[in-house]
Amino acid sequence: MLELLISNLALLAMPVAILCVIDDWLIRPKRQLTLLDGQPLPDPLAMRLLYGALPILVIAWFFQLMSAQRADLSLVLIVITVASGVVWAIDHWMLRARRHAAARAAGRELQSLQLPGTVDYARSFFPVMAVLLVLRSFFYEPYRIPSDSMMPTLLDGDFILVNKYVYGLRLPVANKKMIDLGAPERGDIAVFRFPKDPAVYMVKRVVGLPGDLVEVRNDQLIINGTPVPLVQRGRYDDGCYQNMRIAKEKLSGRPHAVLHCLSSDMIAVPPLPSCNRSIPQGYICNEATAGINPDLGDRMMRVPEGQYLMVGDNRDNSSDGRVWGFVGESSLVGRATAIWFNWDLQRSGGPNWSRIFTRIE
Repeated sequence: MLELLISNLALLAMPVAILCVIDDWLIRPKRQLTLLDGQPLPDPLAMRLLYGALPILVIAWFFQLMSAQRADLSLVLIVITVASGVVWAIDHWMLRARRHAAARAAGRELQSLQLPGTVDYARSFFPVMAVLLVLRSFFYEPYRIPSDSMMPTLLDGDFILVNKYVYGLRLPVANKKMIDLGAPERGDIAVFRFPKDPAVYMVKRVVGLPGDLVEVRNDQLIINGTPVPLVQRGRYDDGCYQNMRIAKEKLSGRPHAVLHCLSSDMIAVPPLPSCNRSIPQGYICNEATAGINPDLGDRMMRVPEGQYLMVGDNRDNSSDGRVWGFVGESSLVGRATAIWFNWDLQRSGGPNWSRIFTRIE
């Protein structure tokens, strides 16, 4: 419900902003120069409502962008930075002189004309957006986890920080590497552009480096002939996933948790009564066929040069490199480092405060 409300508010942001700009630049100054009982004409009720609603609509639009998997936020930031700079420049070189001339012609003080609110916003936004663009393009980028594929390490609704410079500095939008500073290591959680659709960002764990022979057998990794220990830690049940196994895995000396089920097929069922998320189905681990039929996620793959194999920590519910192949070096965005917020709009109860400011392993 909240997600639908935010989406509807975001749709209104652009038309309301256009109406406010037209009124703010062309009509409002005339009202301010027209006196009624010695006072400037007030804004009409409709415009007062639109001006009051505009900040809320802009916040909803920005929040939707943050939540969208296909949004190119680098391009959005560039557009906002350029637009706010252009607005500020137009007012400085053109509109301000016209306002002053109109005030003098009406015999009024220059102070009687307020600075248009949109110009004031632009003047405030421009330096902030410019700094944010540099920080996001070359240092750290926020990203929202859109699925369950990295459970239990990352949850749907986690907002994470992605280290952009660890894999080299790249030009925003064009994604062309300018300075080579490093490469992914086995065990990294990497954010990358989906090879089948570069407009979509994805996040998985790096399990295969260039030249590696990687086998996934019964959810366990075997890298260059050496099995990666998968130490069982008990069962996992959050109401939406039931009777799953949780295990500890260690890649390049870094431990992390893995969610899996020792069966040929994890059972997908209608929404479970115990699940507090509005997801289309729940999952139950039934290991009756364990050891009888091969696991559907079993694969053996040789990683090509310049490519990486990415696999989700939720081994039985992750569309990853086992399905669609490898990720090229040019598709890398950065390494996930920390969770700075969590709010899954499909989950009741609001934000999960316990996940805020936690380090990602």
